[in-house]
Amino acid sequence: MIQKKESTGQSLNSRVLPKSFYIRDDVLQISRELLGKYLVSNIGGKITSGMIVETEAYRASDDKACHAYNNRRTKRTEVMFQEGGRAYIYLCYGIHHLFNVVTGPEDNAQAVLIRALQAEDNLPLMQQRRGIQRMGPQLSAGPGVLSKALGITKLLSGVSLLEGQSPIWIEDRNKVISDEEILASPRVGIDYAEECVDWPWRFRIKGSKWTSK
Repeated sequence: MIQKKESTGQSLNSRVLPKSFYIRDDVLQISRELLGKYLVSNIGGKITSGMIVETEAYRASDDKACHAYNNRRTKRTEVMFQEGGRAYIYLCYGIHHLFNVVTGPEDNAQAVLIRALQAEDNLPLMQQRRGIQRMGPQLSAGPGVLSKALGITKLLSGVSLLEGQSPIWIEDRNKVISDEEILASPRVGIDYAEECVDWPWRFRIKGSKWTSK
């Protein structure tokens, strides 16, 4: 069960996750703690959001599934080496824009892929962006479709997530997800990653119909 903390009358800026949340070393813990937080976009003055229900952790130092494995620095991965609290967005299969949260201190490349959201704010606009009429998990249950629903593209890679004035940020809306409500399992689509394939670095809220298949 998702519990709600007592209302604190928080302003927008006080709800935005602070830098201290992102710059910790443990990307697995951050991945778990992002469950229940809200990913928000403000594209062209139009706000959309959803509650994060599924994440995957990636770590450059030893994770063969990570784009920056063995601390490989390229034009695409350079943002992962910046201080945590930025967006890392890349194009998958030339079609899907995948949104990741950069974590950890500077030069310690790691990131969390946001795999699925429970759609929350401005659902008609999210449906319009997705080109679907029916409301349901297909709206944002998957990393590519959630980015499309929120209007997120790789042009926003590198932007800060620390300000309410940013086009993308993550909020704490007082949802508490307990450890017992989190399902850990292997990540998706990383068959090339040898021994890292079976690492249980995918985290989901148990029972959520909004998690990706």
